Amino acid sequence: MSAAIALTWRQYRLERKMFWRNPSAAFFNFVLPLLFLFLFGAIFSSNQADLDVIVPGIAGMSVMSTTFVALAMNMVFLREQGVLKRLRGTPLPSGAYLGGLAAHAITNTAIQLSFVIAAGALFFGVGLPASWLMLGVFVAAGVVCLGSLGVALSHAIPNFDSAPAYVNAIFLPVIVISGVFYDADNAPSFMRDIAEVLPLTHLIDGLSAAMVTGAPFADQLSDLAVVLIWAALGTVLAVRGFSWEARRG
Repeated sequence: MSAAIALTWRQYRLERKMFWRNPSAAFFNFVLPLLFLFLFGAIFSSNQADLDVIVPGIAGMSVMSTTFVALAMNMVFLREQGVLKRLRGTPLPSGAYLGGLAAHAITNTAIQLSFVIAAGALFFGVGLPASWLMLGVFVAAGVVCLGSLGVALSHAIPNFDSAPAYVNAIFLPVIVISGVFYDADNAPSFMRDIAEVLPLTHLIDGLSAAMVTGAPFADQLSDLAVVLIWAALGTVLAVRGFSWEARRG
């Protein structure tokens, strides 16, 4: 057990080093959500009610970008470049390698959320989270849910060149429909119906309760249940469709 943990830690450190050597990845994971936050924060600076919606919305978007987007892209790249296939012939346990990737994504999520929470408290009048426990529970559930869905999506992407199109075709509509930039309750009824099915909507609702409204945890159990149902579905699809080898003909 200790050897497996040590190997996972070494792989995690390697993933962190490679990440910071890729400026475009760092930009998408950290800078882009903050740009959206400050852009929309400036637009709605005179309306605290809108700011109370945007800050947890950007927090939810950050979870999705650092898990769903990052893992979908990374898994396709690793599979199509033959990294996963070569890994099978090395002494490194598969669990240690995949554990390092997962820990890397979780670290990015934690860093990004820290930036969003700090910005919300310092610049947008949101204050620190009313319930750190609820925040932690929803973030953990969101990471598992969106991370597993990202891995599951990677199975459907035929090659890395098409990965951005596949990922953005889901990511961009989801963040718009789920109410990242506005109160989803004010959207047209057909959009609200779609939003109610999406896990990001319920993740944002949970983050909003934890960060802004201070609503009781019991009131958010239905939101948590939807996120966990999607997490279970994503996990099943991620495991069943996983392939170590490239799928090019």
